[in-house]
Amino acid sequence: MPKVLIADKLSARAAEIFVQRGVEVEVATGLSEEELIARIGDYDGLAVRSATKATAAVLEAGGKGRLRVVGRAGIGVDNIDVAAATANGIVVMNTPYGNAVTTAEHAIAMMFSVARQIPAADRSTQAGKWEKSKFMGQELSGKTLGVIGCGNIGSIVCDRAQGLRMKVIAYDPFLSADRAKDLGVDKVELEELLGRADIITLHVPLTDQTRGMLDAKALAKCRKGVLIINCARGGLVVESDLKTALEAGQVGGAALDVFEVEPAYENPLFGTPNLICTPHLGASTAEAQENVALQVAEQMSDYLLDGAVVNALNMPSLTAEDAQHLGPYMTLAEQLGSFAGQLTRTGLKSIRVEYEGHVAGLNTRPLTQAVLLGVLRPMLDSVNMVNAPVLARQRDISVAETKYERDCDYQTLIRVTLETEKQVRSVAGTLFGGSKPRVVEIKGIQVEAQLGPHMLYLTNYDTPGVIGSVGRILAEAGMNIATFHLGRTSAGGDAICLIELDGSVPADVLARVRDLPQIKRAEPLRF
Repeated sequence: MPKVLIADKLSARAAEIFVQRGVEVEVATGLSEEELIARIGDYDGLAVRSATKATAAVLEAGGKGRLRVVGRAGIGVDNIDVAAATANGIVVMNTPYGNAVTTAEHAIAMMFSVARQIPAADRSTQAGKWEKSKFMGQELSGKTLGVIGCGNIGSIVCDRAQGLRMKVIAYDPFLSADRAKDLGVDKVELEELLGRADIITLHVPLTDQTRGMLDAKALAKCRKGVLIINCARGGLVVESDLKTALEAGQVGGAALDVFEVEPAYENPLFGTPNLICTPHLGASTAEAQENVALQVAEQMSDYLLDGAVVNALNMPSLTAEDAQHLGPYMTLAEQLGSFAGQLTRTGLKSIRVEYEGHVAGLNTRPLTQAVLLGVLRPMLDSVNMVNAPVLARQRDISVAETKYERDCDYQTLIRVTLETEKQVRSVAGTLFGGSKPRVVEIKGIQVEAQLGPHMLYLTNYDTPGVIGSVGRILAEAGMNIATFHLGRTSAGGDAICLIELDGSVPADVLARVRDLPQIKRAEPLRF
């Protein structure tokens, strides 16, 4: 039974879902890094919110043990070292939809608050003043809202803003023209957004590309008096530059829910005029906290029990239905990769995976990773579906995937081609009956073979007596042949032989086979 540690405060329903799904669960919150390192290897999954830090040291300890997945009940994964998780073969999941509405609504609330100076007016009124003329606000209707980042949350903000009769423009490199049309927004470049928007709201993750994207230079390009809303991530706005712009009147007001350093017990921005701050409340509603807790429990259970991958940051998505449907294809892909990988003895330069027929229309990203796993496993320890692409990149192995809709000799076909420092090797396979993996081509030679746990692969000259000589050696060693598959380029040319045996080939028996004059190469393979 898989076992999960809930390390942060989550809804009690999350633990109930794990148990109902057949996952053992323990709750231990407030653990120090040292305590987490000591315990994490005993769990298959780790569920967190934002308090627990899944550091590189924690994930390395987990990778040496049982840890397979870290689930974040929320969107941001600043508290999880995703690179370290990937290197240790651990899937990282978040829950991007559970708190999307809540965070979007908070951004709209902050927009209203800064536009109408509501917090300052409240403090003044409750202090016994009646400064009606002091708090002259501005309408949102008719204003141009610049949305930076048009994903789950940003798109909801666009919808709500249009309901307020605002003009919405959006900057997002990943926003397609069709999607922008569906949302009813104008897609623009960042420079244009800065110059046109009356209000700017940010809804992007914190990455090397987005860090400090609203700095002094960017703020200077904005319309004088622009309002800045940030309910996404601290660090997107350079706080010292925003303070200067607020004091100079270049920025007319700002509403921040996030800060570079949190908890923000103190901050250089505090006390700046026309500034509104909240303590990272974007996802802080009862509905959102319940949603993300339930969602992370379901996602982690799906992965641990069925192999389904949903909302992962370091692995292709794979629904439970896909996982079941792709199962035979995954086996075939890994076997083909393993076949080629076990025969590779020199530096590997590239891996090319080709899909033809029915398989070309499926979700092939997991299949390609299964190929990589098969290729690299004979060479590397601790390789799995998650870290295989990273390990390939670290070794400058290029990986290419090609799909063909053309007709082929088989209803479905996967071909794996490896280029090494000395040669190019290819192997192709298909599924018989929709579920039985078969190798159908090796080095361009047609062959039909089912791969068993113990195989002997031979390349030889196509001359009489090879089968008898090999069979005699195996028989004298008491080795039983399960299946025997042959293929050749032409009569008298190069030939190959795949023999399935009931056990592994002893070293002395392998040496005798290799000594036969007709044998060019003999290699034991394991599947």
